[in-house]
Amino acid sequence: MSFALADLAVPLIGAPMAGGPGTPALATAVSGAGGLGFLAAGYRSAQQVSEDLRAVRSAGAGPVGLNLFVPQPSTADPAEIDRYRAELATVAARYGVELGVPRWDDDGWTDKLEVVADLRPEVVSFTFALPDRAVLQRLSELGICTLMTVTTVAEARAAVAGGAAGLVVQGPEAGGHRGSWRPDERPATQPLGDLVAAVRHVVDVPIVAAGGLGTPETVAAVLARGADAAQLGTALLLSDEAGTNAVHRAALSCGEPSETAVTRAFSGRYARGLHNAFVDRFDAVAPGGYPEVHHLAAPLRRAAVAAGDPDWTNLWAGTAFAAAEAGPAAAVIAALTP
Repeated sequence: MSFALADLAVPLIGAPMAGGPGTPALATAVSGAGGLGFLAAGYRSAQQVSEDLRAVRSAGAGPVGLNLFVPQPSTADPAEIDRYRAELATVAARYGVELGVPRWDDDGWTDKLEVVADLRPEVVSFTFALPDRAVLQRLSELGICTLMTVTTVAEARAAVAGGAAGLVVQGPEAGGHRGSWRPDERPATQPLGDLVAAVRHVVDVPIVAAGGLGTPETVAAVLARGADAAQLGTALLLSDEAGTNAVHRAALSCGEPSETAVTRAFSGRYARGLHNAFVDRFDAVAPGGYPEVHHLAAPLRRAAVAAGDPDWTNLWAGTAFAAAEAGPAAAVIAALTP
């Protein structure tokens, strides 16, 4: 029998946070606290994903979810990428690093699907695009619950029609990359609660609400609007088990920057993070094109982290970042349970 959100003792899900913050220890802690811990397959090799899943399984804390980035055709304009390279190079030179190769790749899509089929996490969620119906059907036949990330009512309808067993409804308040299926489009602005209610009105599948949830009251509010569970990302960034780097932790803890911004400057795809000098310098000139821009800028972002400089790296965070607190993830889950 497939896993169901109703099986959770606590209606809270740890967001799959790619790029470092999401760890097997964090997923284990969230599941051990009665919620659903998630691993992020993004930017990990198939072998690393397999090792992560096995680590959570060996801990025996409970169910685990895995998120996959669904590959999309390239939208990058080579001339625009070259122009942006020249812009970024002025900052990269400060750190003595070469910018990356702006390549397209599918993030190991096929190999990671085979890992999923082999290890069978209870839940698999998808972000950036709707997979082929055959993919969703195969996972369903393996007893895996499939969730599709959506940002609009139209995407929600299409996801259910395409075979998704449930939805992660992401509001504009969410930190990190937008799950929109149209990467070059500015994010919608409909607040999460209103979006959840609108989606609940047109679909009859489980809904996970995500974005800007930092208090038990905001969690309770989205559950009251029709969500079956709430997904927490930014709220867990300062937890002991998260792999959040020291620069990111410090920026979240000190309250500066004091606001977030949505930009495609870091990766070529719109994402929300703490407002810093990188956003001020490059937001207006950054082209679309994911993952090409992501690979181009990655060495600069890593160098800034190594130098302890929060101004020239991405600091993903949702609008409720000021409410994030340090401590064990289990304590965060307990504090946010309505």
